[in-house]
Amino acid sequence: MASDAPTVLVATDDAGWHGRRLDAALLARNVQPRTVSLRDCALDLTAPDGVRVPGFARRPDAVFVRGISGGTLEQIVLRLDVLHALQALGVPVFNHGRAIEKSVDKALTSFLLHRAGIPTPPTWACESREQALATLAAERAAGHELVIKPLFGSQGIGVQRLGDGALPAGEDFDHAYYLQRFIDTSADGWHDFRVFVIGREVVAAMIRRGTDWISNVAQGAQCEAVCADGDLARLAVDAAAALDMDYAGVDLIRDRDGRLLVVEVNGIPAWRGLQSVCGFDVAERLVDRLLGQRLAAGCVP
Repeated sequence: MASDAPTVLVATDDAGWHGRRLDAALLARNVQPRTVSLRDCALDLTAPDGVRVPGFARRPDAVFVRGISGGTLEQIVLRLDVLHALQALGVPVFNHGRAIEKSVDKALTSFLLHRAGIPTPPTWACESREQALATLAAERAAGHELVIKPLFGSQGIGVQRLGDGALPAGEDFDHAYYLQRFIDTSADGWHDFRVFVIGREVVAAMIRRGTDWISNVAQGAQCEAVCADGDLARLAVDAAAALDMDYAGVDLIRDRDGRLLVVEVNGIPAWRGLQSVCGFDVAERLVDRLLGQRLAAGCVP
């Protein structure tokens, strides 16, 4: 590859399957991928651009954010600061830092969906245990069930269905109570929908069928391709737009009245399950979007 070939920073701590797919797609387009963890990057005002990225003598031509590892609030903020700084320098960041901030925070995601008029389950987020208990009591009195989720989390980890049980200890959820009305999909077998949006277009969709109420591939759900049209496509595209996403994995469920609800919008979505049921390379579609829409004209050969 030519020494002047464009270089894309793939930001992740664990390249894994997704990183290998991205690398192959970039190399096939004469673009050099370079995997770097954001925790190894730094703001350095003595550097020419004020940002230091290991392995880069100059700023990258673009950034694909594949993963941001967990850490303290301060550590996460610093990693996002690097993304914000690179974007401020004119480097395309895919997804950009603000979009990731919106999607990683489930409470903010729910609020933005609601504000945009996108149907989403009734949700409450608070620090007060008294408020959380009052919400739980009121919902139970009305015949509803709640689930509690970590404010920051993925792959269904830590999600609990409360049923008739007690509200978990505040320490278990960092004293942030994110409560959402439980939507029962068991009549047709436990399932939800994952719709993959790139730009403002649905490129693929699937049903995830679980053995219990958490229908997540990481929790053992089985994937089936589905045609995304009508409300399924419209709501997914609208949800991605509401959070200003370059690409997104949008999770939806259908309630017993047949109404679709957007549950989550993932700004760093996995697509291995989706890849298993679609007839094209998802990584290639993502890279084509990045190179065709986000890099400056003439940057890519």
